[in-house]
Amino acid sequence: MFIGLLGKANVGKSTFFSAATETAVPIGNYPFTTIEPNVGVTYVKTKCACKHFGISHQNPMCLDGVRLVPVKIIDVAGLVPGAHEGKGLGNRFLDDARQADVLIHVVDIAGTTDIQGQPVPAGTHNPLEDVEFVENEFNQWFKQILMREWQKLLKEILQKTATLVEGITRRFSGLGIKDYQVSDMLKETGLAAKKPTEWSEDDILQFVTKLRKKTKPVLIAANKADLCKDLSIIEKIKKENHVVTCSAESELLLRKASKANLIKYVPGDSSFTISNESTINPQQKQALDLVKSVMAKIQTTGVQSAINYAVFDVLKFITVYPVEDETKLSNKDGVVLPDARLLPVGSTAKELAGTIHADLAKGFLHAIDAKTKQRISGDHILKDGDVIKIISSMSRG
Repeated sequence: MFIGLLGKANVGKSTFFSAATETAVPIGNYPFTTIEPNVGVTYVKTKCACKHFGISHQNPMCLDGVRLVPVKIIDVAGLVPGAHEGKGLGNRFLDDARQADVLIHVVDIAGTTDIQGQPVPAGTHNPLEDVEFVENEFNQWFKQILMREWQKLLKEILQKTATLVEGITRRFSGLGIKDYQVSDMLKETGLAAKKPTEWSEDDILQFVTKLRKKTKPVLIAANKADLCKDLSIIEKIKKENHVVTCSAESELLLRKASKANLIKYVPGDSSFTISNESTINPQQKQALDLVKSVMAKIQTTGVQSAINYAVFDVLKFITVYPVEDETKLSNKDGVVLPDARLLPVGSTAKELAGTIHADLAKGFLHAIDAKTKQRISGDHILKDGDVIKIISSMSRG
């Protein structure tokens, strides 16, 4: 799965990306600091299955029972109004984000940048405008994709060489959109019962907006919250959106300090401790005190919370642990709980097999639930935290 970072220029997307991935990328106070998309790996945090079994194990991805599961994340360049028309290299950037399963829209909640991403005094720009314009760009982009061959699609339907669902799904195949998603949105909008030749502009926009929200859901990362004088504006955004309050700059500082062994800090925690006061110089102490005041205001820096929320609350993914020995909870080399897989809610045991290797799914016989010791079928619906052994006629090794 892929998380995409969206937003206008100069809102802290690259800082968010650097903090989330601990990867150095260009960060600047001007539009289009990011030109080529940055792609990296971040982690979601969840409860490790070792807690259920009351065991300890040596795995760098398990920190005292907290499991880190890797997720790809892409930071595309800042958007400007009219991006879907190609302004500000917009089409290219929208296309970079097409591979994302969920989008984190980084918003300057303090209003320190105008609609073009240029610096302005704090509080002088309304961040609600940013939420609206970025989502509108994506909706218009979806509309363009559909309208590009609209007449050809109508002809296909008239000649009965394709159904409406098939034709629309084909147009959006590059975005990974499935036919059942198109079908669901046609029913939800009531357009399934209306001839496509009778669709109005409003009908088309309503349909693509619903389809975009379903297939490319958005979480708002209300960044620069430490600079925001009135956080009540977040409540207005929450009426229509998922929102997490953030200070990406604070998170980046904490991760750098932790890497330098100046502090003890686990991403997502609401506090940190200084390892040794004598090793901290006055400037570092001042910076860390500032971060403490930020965390007192917004509880956590929000970066880890946003990543977790995007995966577990917006996408509603679960974590499953595949093993090769259900009694030792290990792989063939004896490594305990070696792997953790993120799967959509409703995934089956056979679908888990397919994420490991196509051959395992092809020769699927049954699976074993290591927690209950019960044999389960291929269509068994998995639960969060399940530990599963796959039995296949085409098992590797």
